[in-house]
Amino acid sequence: MPRVIHFPTLENSLPPLGTPMDWERAHVWHPFTQMRDWCATEPVMLVDALGASVQDSHGRWYIDGNSSIWTNIHGHRHPRLDAALQSQLKHFAHTSFLGLTHPGAAQLSAELVALWPENTLSRVFLSDNGSTAIEVALKMAAQYWQIKGRPEKQRLVAFEGAYHGDTLGASSLGGVSTFTERFAAWHLPVDHVDSISALEALSADGVAAVVIEPLVQGANQMRLWPSGLLAQVRQWCDWHGVFLIADEVMTGFGRTGTLFACEQEGVVPDFVALAKGLTGGYMPLAATLTTERVFEAFLGGADKTLYYGHSYAGHALGCAVALENLAIFREEGVLSRLQLQIQRLAALLEQHLRPSPFVYEIRQRGFLAGIELRAAGGAPFVAGAAGLGMGARVCVAARKYGLLTRPVRDTVVLMPPYCITDLELERAVCAVAAGIEECCTKP
Repeated sequence: MPRVIHFPTLENSLPPLGTPMDWERAHVWHPFTQMRDWCATEPVMLVDALGASVQDSHGRWYIDGNSSIWTNIHGHRHPRLDAALQSQLKHFAHTSFLGLTHPGAAQLSAELVALWPENTLSRVFLSDNGSTAIEVALKMAAQYWQIKGRPEKQRLVAFEGAYHGDTLGASSLGGVSTFTERFAAWHLPVDHVDSISALEALSADGVAAVVIEPLVQGANQMRLWPSGLLAQVRQWCDWHGVFLIADEVMTGFGRTGTLFACEQEGVVPDFVALAKGLTGGYMPLAATLTTERVFEAFLGGADKTLYYGHSYAGHALGCAVALENLAIFREEGVLSRLQLQIQRLAALLEQHLRPSPFVYEIRQRGFLAGIELRAAGGAPFVAGAAGLGMGARVCVAARKYGLLTRPVRDTVVLMPPYCITDLELERAVCAVAAGIEECCTKP
């Protein structure tokens, strides 16, 4: 006999009585989280936020030390960003972007293009997150070479230690084995290099595009690229007729000290992926910018159509808040003020963290920093019996001192919102120092 399954009706489908924490433990699966360990602890449940701080369900306030996973640049509950969302809601929240449009998407595309040198990046494809922004660039590049009668150009080049997202195409580019190794059988053909000399030694035959995070590799413990490398990669791509894709998902919108990291080496890529700070951390929205040369190749019949998109592409609320985000940059001197904050962060890192024997290296680029922890002699720490690395232990300890952030392995990341005050910034750095002192001095 076939098994009969009775589905609940809406009237009797509510979960059993309980608290949000009960439902959390029973049903939620978190990203980048070992759920066995998570379920055995008391998780932080956030219920409120304001400016550079967030509040948990017990009423405790913390400095948002990584800008809510590198997205929230102007702070929580920013009155202008709140108002932009409320204004758009008087019209509609979302409509299809497939063959339809709306004023916010058109204006946002025009304003993003205007941020780059004239007659360079002229076309904008809107999606919903950093991974999809990269996927768009990969598919555009692949289809472009097919249209142009160069189907053999199928290989991609990325860098060791890279992270470009977790969808399969973006994951193929990743150079951190923890995130990619088990899915390698499904990946696109990618050659990984670790330096400009390795790239120059690589045959360009069949290469469609090179993908790079400009200036700094985020998930690779905030590793900084040597000065001039990005410009050298651009030159190699030009010489060999290869596209350059710049992943500015993390570095864009001021994080490295300029609006885009590419500016610092005078580089304009063929594709640039934007997300995270695009909406000030308010809404999922991403953009892939490319050139008129690429766009024009797709004009024609159905065989040249880019068959790629997302249900929430061109999301109206996301576009509204992104436009206000750009207005805040223009009208409130964000980048000018940021230069002083960058200097202040550097001074605090030197004062409070550099003297520690457990701080192996401090890597700062603009208003982001990675503090790599090692044993006093310089040897890497060994993960404890529960598998919790020293970086994670320090971040957990720092909560007691009013800071929420996450590590990348044993590198503690500090990447606060730009609205953070000098006092809050010092508290954040001191919280890391206190966490290091508490955790690293224990046998």
